[in-house]
Amino acid sequence: MAIVVFLRGANVGGHRRFRPSLLAKELRRFDVVNVGATGLFVVRNPGSSQTFRSELVRRLPFDAQLALCEGTDVLALESRSPFQRITVDPDHVRFVSILIEPVPGRLPAMPLGIPSNDDWYVRIVGRKDQFVFGVYRRHVKTISYLGQIDKALGVPVTTRNWNTVEAVLKVLKT
Repeated sequence: MAIVVFLRGANVGGHRRFRPSLLAKELRRFDVVNVGATGLFVVRNPGSSQTFRSELVRRLPFDAQLALCEGTDVLALESRSPFQRITVDPDHVRFVSILIEPVPGRLPAMPLGIPSNDDWYVRIVGRKDQFVFGVYRRHVKTISYLGQIDKALGVPVTTRNWNTVEAVLKVLKT
């Protein structure tokens, strides 16, 4: 089965720059599909996850944190995400954060607003395994609050817009 690879902090703010499309070509023996510019790949023929991970890390031009997810787990997000029960207005954007490491203890109660539940720019609304779901407000301050999700959860995460996850779902279904 396919795996989905989420790189953390690649091609953000001029740091850890690389060309994901070129890397996907270098890894073509694994049938890698690049999705976007931030280091998100669908690997349709990964063989051993450890073998693929080693090859990917070897070819990256920088040290990277990454999350490898089973394609079936990502496909399950379509039917099991909390977004089906949430009305989002045009000023809000849905997102998914992927846990890079296991949570060392218990997660805080949800929903969880950042910076606070009363005056939030980022709101975490649920979790399914290594996926954390939320919405954020379209505001200039939001980017700094998205960076605080790691601290709130106690583990590093990488965050993607729900529209990007939907693009991954399309690739997995083909």
